[in-house]
Amino acid sequence: MAATSTPTPPPTNEIAEAPPSSASKLENSEPESSRKTRPGLKRLALTLTVLFSFLLGLPFLLRSVEIYRSPLPFREIDDLSASVESNPLQFPCKFRAVFIGTGGSSFTANELSVKIEHHMRKIAAKDSTSCGACSYNASVSVVLESVSDCFRSDNDFNWKCGALSELNKFEHSMEYDDELFDEYLHLLLNDNGSRSNGGKVYTVIVVRKEEQKDVSAVVGKYRHGWIVGRISEEEAVKKVGEVFVKAFVNGGKEEGSISGEFMPVGADGKIVLSFNLLNADPRYWTYDWEFREIDDNLLAPILESLKPLADIRVESQVLYHTPKSSFSYWDKKLGSYIFTTKDLPFFVNSNEWHLDTSIAAGGRSKILHLVVYVPSATECPLLLQLPNGKISKSNGFISPMWGSVVVWNPSDCLNDSKMETHVRHKIPSEDLRKIFEVFVGQLRQLFGLKSKGLFHDASGTLRLLTSESGFTEWEMDVLSRQHTCFNLLQCTTTLGSLSRLVQSLPRMIIKEEIGEQVRYSLEAAKLTLSNVSHGVYDASAVSSRRARSFAEDAFYHPSMMSVSYYSFEHCFAVYSPFFLPVSLHVVLAALREWKRYKQESRKFSAWKAKKD
Repeated sequence: MAATSTPTPPPTNEIAEAPPSSASKLENSEPESSRKTRPGLKRLALTLTVLFSFLLGLPFLLRSVEIYRSPLPFREIDDLSASVESNPLQFPCKFRAVFIGTGGSSFTANELSVKIEHHMRKIAAKDSTSCGACSYNASVSVVLESVSDCFRSDNDFNWKCGALSELNKFEHSMEYDDELFDEYLHLLLNDNGSRSNGGKVYTVIVVRKEEQKDVSAVVGKYRHGWIVGRISEEEAVKKVGEVFVKAFVNGGKEEGSISGEFMPVGADGKIVLSFNLLNADPRYWTYDWEFREIDDNLLAPILESLKPLADIRVESQVLYHTPKSSFSYWDKKLGSYIFTTKDLPFFVNSNEWHLDTSIAAGGRSKILHLVVYVPSATECPLLLQLPNGKISKSNGFISPMWGSVVVWNPSDCLNDSKMETHVRHKIPSEDLRKIFEVFVGQLRQLFGLKSKGLFHDASGTLRLLTSESGFTEWEMDVLSRQHTCFNLLQCTTTLGSLSRLVQSLPRMIIKEEIGEQVRYSLEAAKLTLSNVSHGVYDASAVSSRRARSFAEDAFYHPSMMSVSYYSFEHCFAVYSPFFLPVSLHVVLAALREWKRYKQESRKFSAWKAKKD
């Protein structure tokens, strides 16, 4: 029988030292959802410190990519644009008419005033009154002078009855009498209160003479005109209205004259008059001129009269080897070389004529080239033939917004005499004076006025007296009104474009200098409107020029061409490859650590609650 073995019990000391069994280990251990100690904050603090360091650096990052934008008065710009566009700019003007020698008139002074106003509005409606014209709201003051008394439509015009009888020499068939009568009327009207603070005053005097069959109409150098001859009251009313509107208001412009941007003034209100004497071929002869004498005697009064319109600078030069680009042909009948108006677009040789004489003429300043062309002996005399087959009296032409050219033929080639070669000659003073008289007429055309002293209208011919300064007072009024209107429109257009551009690009750099220029432009524009309402012509032209200049300076500021126009999305795309990877890991680590800390805190809270 097999014996059974029984295990021997271990010693008592071994039992005491034996490790506890797994069962007893499970009995004494706590569940995983509990924690006996409070979780530490070291890991969380380190993670949050790194995160806060990134957050603290974010303002410095935004500051480094910040775009400075000077605040612009957008509302004021919009209000100015709306005001100018909705209300055409019109100047206050006063019109006065004097009827002399109309004994037994069938109309009263008030009736003549109403008829003239009606005819003026009728003509203005046909001519589509443009911006910068006179307003026709004010009534026409009429004085009806008879042999014994004067009848007035109102008391605004203190005309001295019988004043013209003091002038003994009054014969309009001779030019110097017109000049004399013009000066006499100037003194007479000034003494009788022709000046007004509410706008310029324009006067037309109608003198009825039964012995003079032909009716002569003349506009003087100042702000008055006169009509003399056998003329009825109905015809006189129409004639007076035409003189007021077509001459004093519109400047005698006709269809076919220079239109569009008529004024050859730069955006900065400056003009450079570049006078150039071109010798086509110096192998035969070379010519020079005494330009300083011309500048002092002829140009000085012209520049002074145009001073309110532009800041004018004069320069001159003499060039050699400057042939023209067009060809001329010999006309045996005329005995000269001929170039026609069809050749004018090819006359100026831009490859050989280096006419830019000044660095200061760059930028937005306007350059007017006034050229005297001396042909070579192989094509002298050189004459300009007009489309009607006649030879031009001035022998010159203009190019709008560029300048003008006058062809001057030396007297030796006209007389078929031989001239000494390789000798420097001077243009005679008399010829030089005639050339500059042509230049003055061309300059008038470039400014939009008539170069001739005659104006043909529906009721006859109107003679315009010329001034020594090249521009009469009433012509300067016309130019001041037109230039004020043009400058103000350009100012509002430029400021409006700038406002829309800045608002469409939120990250465009707008320096403080641009903001100041915009504010200066608005102040000058408001001053212009105030001057216009008070009828101050010269001051309105100057302030409008400043308003346009400041607006152009702001729009074309160099900082406006910066490359920092990109949007916020573009900025994010540029900087995200540098900061996004690291910042993303930091944020995720902070979230994980915060989540772990919250979880361990819940465990400790559960254990503490169980223990309690």
